[in-house]
Amino acid sequence: MLLFRGEEHIDRWCQSRDIKRGATLTPEQGWQLADGWYKEKLKPEWRRHTLEETEALLASVGLIGSFWNLRD
Repeated sequence: MLLFRGEEHIDRWCQSRDIKRGATLTPEQGWQLADGWYKEKLKPEWRRHTLEETEALLASVGLIGSFWNLRD
């Protein structure tokens, strides 16, 4: 994961390295994703997330589109 100041910074960084820009998420989305992913992990009844649960979590924080598609 890389942290950037903004969209223009991302574009400059990618251009200077001649790489295609990937998906981005905001710090808030990252926090929401981590919270949803790990909040139950220490409970004895924890189990791995299903594909459907993972897709729902990604969508709930606004991570949609082909990059976030887990079925391909």
